Amino acid sequence: MNEIQTVKNRYKIIGNNPELNRSLLVAINVAPTDMSVLITGESGVGKDVFSKIIHDNSARKNTGNIISVNCGAIPEGTIESELFGHVKGAYTNADRDRKGYFEEADKGTIFLDEIGELPLQLQAKLLRVLESGEMMRVGSSKVQKVNVRVVAATNLDMAKAIREGRFREDLYYRLNQISIHLPSLRERKEDIELLFRWFASNIAEKYHMPMLQLTDDAKDYIINYPWYGNVRELKNITEQMSVIESTRTITREVAMKYLRYELSTKLPTIYQPHEIASATAITDRELLLKALSMGQMITEMRAEINELKNTLAALVKGGISLGNAPQQLQHSTQAEDIYEMEEPITYSATTEEEEKNSFLDTEVIEEESLSLEDRKRDAIQRALEKYKGNRRLAAAELDISERTLYRKLKEYEIEL
Repeated sequence: MNEIQTVKNRYKIIGNNPELNRSLLVAINVAPTDMSVLITGESGVGKDVFSKIIHDNSARKNTGNIISVNCGAIPEGTIESELFGHVKGAYTNADRDRKGYFEEADKGTIFLDEIGELPLQLQAKLLRVLESGEMMRVGSSKVQKVNVRVVAATNLDMAKAIREGRFREDLYYRLNQISIHLPSLRERKEDIELLFRWFASNIAEKYHMPMLQLTDDAKDYIINYPWYGNVRELKNITEQMSVIESTRTITREVAMKYLRYELSTKLPTIYQPHEIASATAITDRELLLKALSMGQMITEMRAEINELKNTLAALVKGGISLGNAPQQLQHSTQAEDIYEMEEPITYSATTEEEEKNSFLDTEVIEEESLSLEDRKRDAIQRALEKYKGNRRLAAAELDISERTLYRKLKEYEIEL
Protein backbone atom coordinates (compact mmCIF):
# COMPACT_ATOMS: atom_id res chain seq x y z
CA MET A 1 0.00 0.00 0.00
CA ASN A 2 2.93 2.36 0.62
CA GLU A 3 4.00 1.93 -3.01
CA ILE A 4 0.47 2.75 -4.22
CA GLN A 5 0.32 5.84 -2.01
CA THR A 6 3.70 7.01 -3.31
CA VAL A 7 2.41 6.76 -6.89
CA LYS A 8 -0.79 8.59 -5.92
CA ASN A 9 1.18 11.43 -4.40
CA ARG A 10 3.51 11.69 -7.38
CA TYR A 11 0.76 11.75 -10.00
CA LYS A 12 -1.83 13.56 -7.87
CA ILE A 13 -4.31 10.68 -7.92
CA ILE A 14 -7.04 11.31 -5.35
CA GLY A 15 -9.25 8.54 -3.94
CA ASN A 16 -9.34 5.25 -2.11
CA ASN A 17 -11.69 3.25 -4.30
CA PRO A 18 -10.68 -0.46 -4.16
CA GLU A 19 -10.92 -0.95 -7.93
CA LEU A 20 -8.80 2.15 -8.52
CA ASN A 21 -6.18 0.86 -6.07
CA ARG A 22 -6.14 -2.53 -7.78
CA SER A 23 -5.64 -0.88 -11.20
CA LEU A 24 -2.74 1.13 -9.80
CA LEU A 25 -1.15 -2.03 -8.40
CA VAL A 26 -1.42 -3.77 -11.79
CA ALA A 27 0.16 -0.76 -13.53
CA ILE A 28 3.06 -0.71 -11.04
CA ASN A 29 3.66 -4.46 -11.38
CA VAL A 30 3.54 -4.54 -15.20
CA ALA A 31 5.67 -1.40 -15.67
CA PRO A 32 9.12 -3.13 -15.48
CA THR A 33 8.14 -5.59 -18.24
CA ASP A 34 7.84 -4.97 -21.98
CA MET A 35 4.32 -6.39 -22.22
CA SER A 36 1.69 -4.47 -24.18
CA VAL A 37 -1.05 -2.95 -22.03
CA LEU A 38 -4.65 -2.09 -22.93
CA ILE A 39 -6.29 0.47 -20.63
CA THR A 40 -10.08 0.62 -20.79
CA GLY A 41 -12.52 3.06 -19.26
CA GLU A 42 -14.79 5.97 -20.04
CA SER A 43 -13.51 9.30 -21.32
CA GLY A 44 -12.08 11.46 -18.56
CA VAL A 45 -11.08 8.73 -16.08
CA GLY A 46 -7.32 9.31 -16.44
CA LYS A 47 -6.09 6.69 -18.90
CA ASP A 48 -3.27 8.99 -20.02
CA VAL A 49 -2.01 9.29 -16.43
CA PHE A 50 -1.73 5.50 -16.20
CA SER A 51 0.32 5.38 -19.40
CA LYS A 52 2.83 7.76 -17.77
CA ILE A 53 2.90 5.64 -14.60
CA ILE A 54 3.76 2.57 -16.69
CA HIS A 55 6.53 4.36 -18.64
CA ASP A 56 8.04 6.18 -15.67
CA ASN A 57 8.30 2.97 -13.65
CA SER A 58 10.00 1.03 -16.46
CA ALA A 59 13.62 0.83 -17.63
CA ARG A 60 12.55 2.63 -20.82
CA LYS A 61 12.36 5.84 -18.85
CA ASN A 62 16.18 6.01 -19.15
CA THR A 63 16.43 5.01 -22.82
CA GLY A 64 13.55 6.77 -24.56
CA ASN A 65 10.54 9.04 -24.30
CA ILE A 66 6.83 8.40 -24.09
CA ILE A 67 4.96 9.66 -27.16
CA SER A 68 1.20 10.13 -26.82
CA VAL A 69 -0.96 9.80 -29.94
CA ASN A 70 -4.72 10.33 -30.13
CA CYS A 71 -5.77 7.99 -32.94
CA GLY A 72 -9.24 9.54 -33.06
CA ALA A 73 -7.96 13.08 -33.62
CA ILE A 74 -5.81 12.43 -36.73
CA PRO A 75 -7.56 12.47 -40.13
CA GLU A 76 -7.70 9.06 -41.76
CA GLY A 77 -5.74 10.24 -44.81
CA THR A 78 -2.67 11.27 -42.79
CA ILE A 79 -2.60 8.90 -39.83
CA GLU A 80 -0.32 6.32 -41.51
CA SER A 81 2.27 9.02 -42.21
CA GLU A 82 1.92 10.36 -38.65
CA LEU A 83 2.53 6.92 -37.15
CA PHE A 84 5.17 5.50 -39.49
CA GLY A 85 6.59 8.55 -41.26
CA HIS A 86 7.11 9.06 -45.01
CA VAL A 87 9.86 9.52 -47.57
CA LYS A 88 10.35 12.46 -49.87
CA GLY A 89 7.93 12.33 -52.80
CA ALA A 90 5.58 9.85 -51.13
CA TYR A 91 2.69 12.21 -51.85
CA THR A 92 2.01 15.83 -52.75
CA ASN A 93 3.93 18.31 -50.56
CA ALA A 94 6.14 15.55 -49.14
CA ASP A 95 9.29 17.57 -49.84
CA ARG A 96 11.51 15.74 -47.35
CA ASP A 97 11.80 12.54 -45.34
CA ARG A 98 9.91 12.60 -42.07
CA LYS A 99 10.02 10.37 -39.01
CA GLY A 100 6.78 8.97 -37.61
CA TYR A 101 5.76 8.64 -33.97
CA PHE A 102 7.06 5.07 -33.79
CA GLU A 103 10.57 6.14 -34.80
CA GLU A 104 10.42 9.05 -32.35
CA ALA A 105 9.46 6.62 -29.58
CA ASP A 106 12.22 4.13 -30.39
CA LYS A 107 13.55 2.52 -27.17
CA GLY A 108 10.69 4.22 -25.35
CA THR A 109 6.91 3.95 -25.08
CA ILE A 110 4.11 4.97 -27.41
CA PHE A 111 0.66 5.63 -25.95
CA LEU A 112 -2.09 5.05 -28.53
CA ASP A 113 -5.22 6.67 -27.14
CA GLU A 114 -8.61 5.87 -28.73
CA ILE A 115 -7.08 2.81 -30.39
CA GLY A 116 -10.56 1.66 -31.38
CA GLU A 117 -10.67 4.52 -33.92
CA LEU A 118 -7.62 3.23 -35.83
CA PRO A 119 -8.59 2.48 -39.48
CA LEU A 120 -8.70 -1.21 -40.38
CA GLN A 121 -5.98 -0.96 -43.03
CA LEU A 122 -3.54 0.35 -40.44
CA GLN A 123 -4.38 -2.28 -37.85
CA ALA A 124 -2.48 -4.93 -39.83
CA LYS A 125 0.61 -2.68 -39.94
CA LEU A 126 0.40 -2.03 -36.22
CA LEU A 127 0.14 -5.78 -35.62
CA ARG A 128 3.35 -6.27 -37.61
CA VAL A 129 5.17 -3.72 -35.44
CA LEU A 130 3.96 -5.43 -32.28
CA GLU A 131 4.93 -8.90 -33.44
CA SER A 132 8.24 -8.26 -35.20
CA GLY A 133 9.20 -4.65 -34.50
CA GLU A 134 9.23 -3.99 -38.26
CA MET A 135 7.68 -1.04 -40.08
CA MET A 136 8.00 0.92 -43.32
CA ARG A 137 7.60 4.60 -43.99
CA VAL A 138 4.91 5.65 -46.46
CA GLY A 139 6.36 5.53 -49.97
CA SER A 140 9.33 3.39 -48.97
CA SER A 141 10.13 -0.29 -49.53
CA LYS A 142 12.81 -0.37 -46.87
CA VAL A 143 11.94 -2.26 -43.69
CA GLN A 144 13.00 -0.52 -40.49
CA LYS A 145 13.36 -1.97 -37.01
CA VAL A 146 11.95 -0.15 -33.98
CA ASN A 147 11.99 -1.10 -30.31
CA VAL A 148 8.81 0.38 -28.87
CA ARG A 149 6.57 -0.61 -25.99
CA VAL A 150 2.88 -0.04 -26.81
CA VAL A 151 0.31 1.11 -24.26
CA ALA A 152 -3.14 1.54 -25.79
CA ALA A 153 -6.39 2.92 -24.43
CA THR A 154 -10.03 2.93 -25.47
CA ASN A 155 -13.47 3.81 -24.21
CA LEU A 156 -15.15 1.47 -26.71
CA ASP A 157 -16.68 -1.95 -26.16
CA MET A 158 -13.92 -3.85 -27.98
CA ALA A 159 -15.80 -7.15 -28.05
CA LYS A 160 -18.62 -5.41 -29.92
CA ALA A 161 -16.16 -3.69 -32.28
CA ILE A 162 -14.63 -7.09 -33.11
CA ARG A 163 -18.05 -8.66 -33.74
CA GLU A 164 -18.96 -5.78 -36.07
CA GLY A 165 -15.70 -6.16 -38.00
CA ARG A 166 -14.34 -2.75 -36.97
CA PHE A 167 -11.35 -4.11 -35.07
CA ARG A 168 -9.06 -7.07 -35.73
CA GLU A 169 -9.31 -9.82 -33.15
CA ASP A 170 -5.64 -10.79 -33.48
CA LEU A 171 -4.56 -7.20 -32.85
CA TYR A 172 -6.84 -6.98 -29.82
CA TYR A 173 -5.23 -10.02 -28.18
CA ARG A 174 -1.76 -8.72 -29.00
CA LEU A 175 -2.51 -5.36 -27.39
CA ASN A 176 -4.35 -6.90 -24.47
CA GLN A 177 -1.46 -8.86 -22.96
CA ILE A 178 -2.27 -6.99 -19.75
CA SER A 179 -5.62 -5.31 -19.23
CA ILE A 180 -6.25 -2.41 -16.85
CA HIS A 181 -9.78 -1.13 -16.34
CA LEU A 182 -10.32 2.28 -14.74
CA PRO A 183 -13.63 2.78 -12.90
CA SER A 184 -15.91 5.68 -13.79
CA LEU A 185 -16.57 8.42 -11.26
CA ARG A 186 -20.09 7.00 -10.77
CA GLU A 187 -18.39 3.85 -9.47
CA ARG A 188 -16.18 5.89 -7.12
CA LYS A 189 -18.82 7.82 -5.20
CA GLU A 190 -16.74 7.71 -2.03
CA ASP A 191 -14.01 9.71 -3.84
CA ILE A 192 -16.17 12.49 -5.30
CA GLU A 193 -16.12 14.80 -2.26
CA LEU A 194 -12.35 14.25 -1.85
CA LEU A 195 -11.77 15.21 -5.48
CA PHE A 196 -13.99 18.28 -5.18
CA ARG A 197 -12.06 19.51 -2.15
CA TRP A 198 -8.74 18.85 -3.90
CA PHE A 199 -9.70 20.85 -7.01
CA ALA A 200 -11.29 23.63 -4.93
CA SER A 201 -8.14 23.90 -2.81
CA ASN A 202 -5.88 24.09 -5.87
CA ILE A 203 -7.89 26.84 -7.54
CA ALA A 204 -8.16 28.80 -4.28
CA GLU A 205 -4.39 28.66 -3.83
CA LYS A 206 -3.71 29.57 -7.44
CA TYR A 207 -5.93 32.66 -7.47
CA HIS A 208 -5.58 33.62 -3.80
CA MET A 209 -9.24 33.26 -2.91
CA PRO A 210 -11.18 31.49 -0.15
CA MET A 211 -11.84 27.81 -0.78
CA LEU A 212 -15.33 26.60 -1.71
CA GLN A 213 -17.39 24.74 0.88
CA LEU A 214 -20.33 22.42 0.17
CA THR A 215 -23.52 22.25 2.21
CA ASP A 216 -24.81 18.77 3.10
CA ASP A 217 -27.52 18.84 0.44
CA ALA A 218 -24.96 20.00 -2.16
CA LYS A 219 -22.65 17.11 -1.20
CA ASP A 220 -25.51 14.67 -1.64
CA TYR A 221 -26.31 16.17 -5.04
CA ILE A 222 -22.78 16.02 -6.47
CA ILE A 223 -22.19 12.52 -5.09
CA ASN A 224 -25.27 11.20 -6.89
CA TYR A 225 -24.74 13.20 -10.09
CA PRO A 226 -24.00 10.90 -13.08
CA TRP A 227 -20.66 12.57 -14.05
CA TYR A 228 -20.49 11.33 -17.63
CA GLY A 229 -17.36 13.46 -18.11
CA ASN A 230 -15.82 11.77 -15.04
CA VAL A 231 -12.86 13.41 -13.23
CA ARG A 232 -12.29 15.86 -16.08
CA GLU A 233 -15.85 17.14 -15.78
CA LEU A 234 -15.65 17.41 -11.99
CA LYS A 235 -12.43 19.45 -12.25
CA ASN A 236 -13.93 21.84 -14.81
CA ILE A 237 -17.13 22.37 -12.82
CA THR A 238 -15.24 22.99 -9.57
CA GLU A 239 -13.03 25.58 -11.26
CA GLN A 240 -16.06 27.29 -12.80
CA MET A 241 -17.81 27.54 -9.43
CA SER A 242 -14.66 28.85 -7.76
CA VAL A 243 -14.21 31.66 -10.28
CA ILE A 244 -17.83 32.64 -10.99
CA GLU A 245 -19.60 32.36 -7.63
CA SER A 246 -19.21 35.27 -5.20
CA THR A 247 -20.38 33.15 -2.26
CA ARG A 248 -17.94 30.55 -0.97
CA THR A 249 -20.68 28.23 0.31
CA ILE A 250 -22.17 26.11 -2.44
CA THR A 251 -25.76 25.01 -1.85
CA ARG A 252 -27.70 22.41 -3.81
CA GLU A 253 -29.44 25.18 -5.77
CA VAL A 254 -26.13 26.73 -6.78
CA ALA A 255 -24.67 23.34 -7.70
CA MET A 256 -27.68 22.55 -9.88
CA LYS A 257 -26.96 25.61 -12.03
CA TYR A 258 -23.66 24.02 -13.06
CA LEU A 259 -24.46 20.33 -12.80
CA ARG A 260 -27.87 20.06 -14.40
CA TYR A 261 -27.25 17.40 -17.02
CA GLU A 262 -27.70 18.91 -20.48
CA LEU A 263 -29.76 16.08 -21.90
CA SER A 264 -30.39 17.77 -25.23
CA THR A 265 -26.69 17.68 -26.14
CA LYS A 266 -26.54 13.88 -26.15
CA LEU A 267 -26.98 12.48 -29.63
CA PRO A 268 -29.53 9.64 -29.74
CA THR A 269 -27.20 7.65 -32.00
CA ILE A 270 -24.63 7.35 -29.20
CA TYR A 271 -27.07 6.57 -26.40
CA GLN A 272 -25.72 3.93 -24.04
CA PRO A 273 -28.01 1.58 -22.05
CA HIS A 274 -26.41 2.52 -18.72
CA GLU A 275 -26.98 6.23 -19.29
CA ILE A 276 -30.01 8.23 -18.27
CA ALA A 277 -32.35 8.48 -21.23
CA SER A 278 -31.97 11.95 -22.72
CA ALA A 279 -34.84 14.28 -23.47
CA THR A 280 -33.85 14.17 -27.12
CA ALA A 281 -33.82 10.37 -27.16
CA ILE A 282 -37.22 10.27 -25.44
CA THR A 283 -38.66 12.70 -27.98
CA ASP A 284 -37.25 10.66 -30.86
CA ARG A 285 -38.71 7.46 -29.47
CA GLU A 286 -42.10 9.16 -29.09
CA LEU A 287 -41.92 10.36 -32.70
CA LEU A 288 -41.00 6.88 -33.85
CA LEU A 289 -43.87 5.33 -31.92
CA LYS A 290 -46.25 7.91 -33.38
CA ALA A 291 -44.96 7.16 -36.86
CA LEU A 292 -45.44 3.42 -36.32
CA SER A 293 -48.91 4.03 -34.91
CA MET A 294 -49.80 6.25 -37.86
CA GLY A 295 -48.50 3.63 -40.24
CA GLN A 296 -50.74 1.02 -38.59
CA MET A 297 -53.73 3.36 -38.84
CA ILE A 298 -53.00 3.95 -42.54
CA THR A 299 -52.79 0.19 -43.12
CA GLU A 300 -56.15 -0.33 -41.39
CA MET A 301 -57.74 2.53 -43.34
CA ARG A 302 -56.39 1.11 -46.58
CA ALA A 303 -57.92 -2.29 -45.75
CA GLU A 304 -61.33 -0.68 -45.05
CA ILE A 305 -61.19 1.36 -48.26
CA ASN A 306 -60.32 -1.72 -50.29
CA GLU A 307 -63.21 -3.61 -48.66
CA LEU A 308 -65.62 -0.81 -49.58
CA LYS A 309 -64.30 -0.73 -53.14
CA ASN A 310 -64.72 -4.48 -53.53
CA THR A 311 -68.25 -4.25 -52.13
CA LEU A 312 -69.17 -1.40 -54.49
CA ALA A 313 -67.76 -3.31 -57.44
CA ALA A 314 -69.79 -6.37 -56.48
CA LEU A 315 -72.96 -4.27 -56.08
CA VAL A 316 -72.54 -2.80 -59.54
CA LYS A 317 -72.11 -6.26 -60.93
CA GLY A 318 -75.19 -7.36 -59.00
CA GLY A 319 -73.24 -9.89 -57.00
CA ILE A 320 -74.65 -9.01 -53.51
CA SER A 321 -77.52 -7.09 -51.95
CA LEU A 322 -77.11 -3.99 -49.81
CA GLY A 323 -78.04 -6.01 -46.75
CA ASN A 324 -74.74 -7.89 -47.02
CA ALA A 325 -72.70 -4.73 -47.50
CA PRO A 326 -70.54 -3.29 -44.72
CA GLN A 327 -72.38 -1.24 -42.09
CA GLN A 328 -70.57 1.97 -43.08
CA LEU A 329 -71.91 1.62 -46.62
CA GLN A 330 -75.50 1.01 -45.47
CA HIS A 331 -75.49 4.17 -43.43
CA SER A 332 -73.91 6.35 -46.07
CA THR A 333 -75.73 5.56 -49.31
CA GLN A 334 -78.64 3.84 -51.08
CA ALA A 335 -78.06 1.02 -53.52
CA GLU A 336 -79.69 2.75 -56.46
CA ASP A 337 -77.60 5.90 -55.94
CA ILE A 338 -74.22 4.25 -55.77
CA TYR A 339 -73.21 4.16 -59.42
CA GLU A 340 -74.95 4.77 -62.69
CA MET A 341 -72.76 3.48 -65.45
CA GLU A 342 -72.88 0.95 -68.22
CA GLU A 343 -69.41 -0.48 -67.82
CA PRO A 344 -68.30 -2.35 -64.67
CA ILE A 345 -65.63 -0.76 -62.49
CA THR A 346 -62.07 -1.96 -63.06
CA TYR A 347 -59.14 -1.46 -60.75
CA SER A 348 -55.44 -1.19 -61.51
CA ALA A 349 -52.83 -2.97 -59.44
CA THR A 350 -52.19 0.30 -57.55
CA THR A 351 -55.19 2.59 -57.02
CA GLU A 352 -54.95 6.34 -56.62
CA GLU A 353 -55.86 5.99 -52.93
CA GLU A 354 -53.13 3.40 -52.38
CA GLU A 355 -50.59 5.66 -54.06
CA LYS A 356 -51.67 8.50 -51.77
CA ASN A 357 -51.35 6.31 -48.69
CA SER A 358 -47.97 5.02 -49.86
CA PHE A 359 -46.84 8.64 -50.21
CA LEU A 360 -48.05 9.37 -46.69
CA ASP A 361 -46.05 6.41 -45.34
CA THR A 362 -42.92 7.67 -47.09
CA GLU A 363 -43.52 11.21 -45.89
CA VAL A 364 -43.75 10.08 -42.24
CA ILE A 365 -40.44 8.21 -42.52
CA GLU A 366 -38.75 11.13 -44.28
CA GLU A 367 -39.96 13.62 -41.67
CA GLU A 368 -38.70 11.33 -38.89
CA SER A 369 -35.30 11.01 -40.58
CA LEU A 370 -35.05 14.75 -41.05
CA SER A 371 -35.96 15.30 -37.41
CA LEU A 372 -33.14 13.05 -36.21
CA GLU A 373 -30.56 14.59 -38.54
CA ASP A 374 -31.59 18.11 -37.56
CA ARG A 375 -31.22 17.23 -33.89
CA LYS A 376 -27.75 15.80 -34.43
CA ARG A 377 -26.65 18.87 -36.38
CA ASP A 378 -28.14 21.18 -33.73
CA ALA A 379 -26.44 19.27 -30.88
CA ILE A 380 -23.05 19.54 -32.60
CA GLN A 381 -23.46 23.26 -33.29
CA ARG A 382 -24.48 23.98 -29.69
CA ALA A 383 -21.53 22.01 -28.31
CA LEU A 384 -19.11 23.90 -30.58
CA GLU A 385 -20.63 27.24 -29.57
CA LYS A 386 -20.43 26.30 -25.90
CA TYR A 387 -16.69 25.58 -26.15
CA LYS A 388 -15.96 28.40 -28.65
CA GLY A 389 -15.06 26.01 -31.47
CA ASN A 390 -12.82 23.70 -29.40
CA ARG A 391 -13.40 20.35 -31.12
CA ARG A 392 -11.79 18.28 -28.39
CA LEU A 393 -14.07 19.68 -25.68
CA ALA A 394 -17.10 19.57 -27.97
CA ALA A 395 -16.43 15.91 -28.78
CA ALA A 396 -16.13 15.12 -25.07
CA GLU A 397 -19.42 16.92 -24.43
CA LEU A 398 -21.13 14.86 -27.13
CA ASP A 399 -19.41 11.68 -25.91
CA ILE A 400 -17.95 10.95 -29.36
CA SER A 401 -14.37 10.89 -30.64
CA GLU A 402 -12.77 13.87 -32.35
CA ARG A 403 -12.49 11.76 -35.53
CA THR A 404 -16.27 11.15 -35.48
CA LEU A 405 -16.91 14.85 -34.83
CA TYR A 406 -14.61 15.75 -37.74
CA ARG A 407 -16.61 13.46 -40.06
CA LYS A 408 -19.90 14.92 -38.83
CA LEU A 409 -18.68 18.48 -39.45
CA LYS A 410 -17.91 17.57 -43.06
CA GLU A 411 -21.17 15.62 -43.44
CA TYR A 412 -23.33 18.47 -42.13
CA GLU A 413 -21.14 21.18 -43.76
CA ILE A 414 -20.67 22.94 -40.41
CA GLU A 415 -18.01 25.62 -40.50
CA LEU A 416 -16.11 26.70 -37.38
